[in-house]
Amino acid sequence: MPILIAFLSLVSLMQAPQAPSPAPPATSPAQPSLTYIVGQNDVLGIKVFDEAALSAQYNVDAEGSITFPFVGRVDVKGKTVREIEVLLTKLLSDGYVRRPQVSVEISQFRSRSIYILGEVRSPGKYLIEGQVTLLEVIAKAGSLLPTAGNSINVLRYKDGVPVVNAPALPGDDRAAEVTRVSMDEIREGRVTANLLLQDGDTIFVPQADRYYVTGFVKSPGSFVLQPGMTVQQALAVAGGLTERGSNRGVKIVRKVNGKESEVDAKMSDPVMPNDTIKVRQRVI
Repeated sequence: MPILIAFLSLVSLMQAPQAPSPAPPATSPAQPSLTYIVGQNDVLGIKVFDEAALSAQYNVDAEGSITFPFVGRVDVKGKTVREIEVLLTKLLSDGYVRRPQVSVEISQFRSRSIYILGEVRSPGKYLIEGQVTLLEVIAKAGSLLPTAGNSINVLRYKDGVPVVNAPALPGDDRAAEVTRVSMDEIREGRVTANLLLQDGDTIFVPQADRYYVTGFVKSPGSFVLQPGMTVQQALAVAGGLTERGSNRGVKIVRKVNGKESEVDAKMSDPVMPNDTIKVRQRVI
């Protein structure tokens, strides 16, 4: 009998409705990028745990500082939120708060001037509120032109702070840092390629390298050179050969060290920037 009772109890447990699984914890929204550089007019939300009197919103003044209780003026310009946390923890530890735990976040982002030049539909200066990425600014500029190259240069002033109200240009000594971003990496969705921009950054989109096709092809002219392109691919972009065109005796006119020369070309040969591919008429 005890065995029968135990068996019936087990059956009833198997037939009982199962309690719903607990819902997964709600995920918090993505935190602002920790690489953002604090500047004038930003507003910092600073919390010191168990110290309510110190936890408040702090405005970054025109000189890049905040006024914090006990420690006075603190220079935060040019620092990330993590660097500010470390700095405030060190200052408060110096006889003010025992084992302080400091948390810093950006409550309000300042307006920033970002320039985009080159092969975009609407180049110029853009005022940006909050965090902004490379792709977002390109979108604001109306996207890239068909003549744009496969890489983008992001020029940044020294110390990340603009010294004049003007874009940094290639070769400018004040633009100490130049970051080159591949459009292929952006298309592949690589997060590191979609840079978080800073005040005074200049996005420069250069023209694509080009090549030229002349002779007996369906659409002779100038074309954008793609990485790794061969002569065969270049001729296909030009519409391919006409009925009178020959794939034998194709020539490439190429300039090397300032001197122009004409060389025989195979269909598998790579095409170089500014090459001119010449297709001759086939012998009837």
